[in-house]
Amino acid sequence: MNPVDILNLDFRALSTFLAVLDEGSVSRAAERLGVTQSAVSHTLERLRKSLGDPLFVKSGRGIVPTQYAVQAGPHIRQILDDLQSLSKGPPFSPSSAEFSFTIAANDYQRDLLLPGLSKTLRREAPGISLQVMPSGIPTADMLRKDACDLIISPHAPEATDIMQRGLMADHMAVFYDPERRGPPRDLAEYLQADHISVLFASGEKPAFETSLSARGVSRRSAVTVSNFSGIPEFLRGTDMLATAPQLMSKHLLRDFPSVPLPFDYKPFTLLMLWHRRNQNDPAHRWLRNQVNAVAATMNKLPG
Repeated sequence: MNPVDILNLDFRALSTFLAVLDEGSVSRAAERLGVTQSAVSHTLERLRKSLGDPLFVKSGRGIVPTQYAVQAGPHIRQILDDLQSLSKGPPFSPSSAEFSFTIAANDYQRDLLLPGLSKTLRREAPGISLQVMPSGIPTADMLRKDACDLIISPHAPEATDIMQRGLMADHMAVFYDPERRGPPRDLAEYLQADHISVLFASGEKPAFETSLSARGVSRRSAVTVSNFSGIPEFLRGTDMLATAPQLMSKHLLRDFPSVPLPFDYKPFTLLMLWHRRNQNDPAHRWLRNQVNAVAATMNKLPG
């Protein structure tokens, strides 16, 4: 075994190793970390060269850790815990803390995750007030200029000072009122229908709408609303279709059945975004952990 190249053992690389070890999958580790599979694979390759061990090898359709990886796991986990302890700020007590925390989230993310967070705050940190603002398509400046403390969105600004963590995977689906129509059977029927579309109040289109335009796909928008919460009452009692994130079946669109899109459209990940300056702030970290806990609970719910 070659001597260990400690210069390549940065915090993020070791965190990536633990994510793959915990998840037993490169794709699931990437989803957990909120990065691409290629980024995880590239980091693992760098670690293999640094540590002089394959770390993970193919087994059937998956991967398994080598004996070295299994034995190194607890040691690396302790190293990361020790590194994190170096940067801990003054003691943080949720029960006695008093401040306001602002989260930018559109109604889809807001209604899915933030009521659960609010209940946690009222129970464990009653002095922390929660402010929610719309995110639209978020920009890095929203975090850089303290317009908000945290963003929850599937859209991550491309900036090296913006941190991110994957919360939940989701995909687009087609919702309809079964009292007035059945689901679209194919692409032709989908395109022939009247649709409810979303255009944010800021004038920005959701990624799905932009993707349709890029594909040259044309459909008739009979109604355009400024947020997802406008969809249910316009959809109810009509033969229109609404294309929205599947997880909205847990709240805003719980009264309507849905079917998959009649064409390929890649799934997406709901991300939690924050500025790097808050990475090690104990209060900010505690709140991020609470958001993540709510998302983990939602991930366990059926359907």
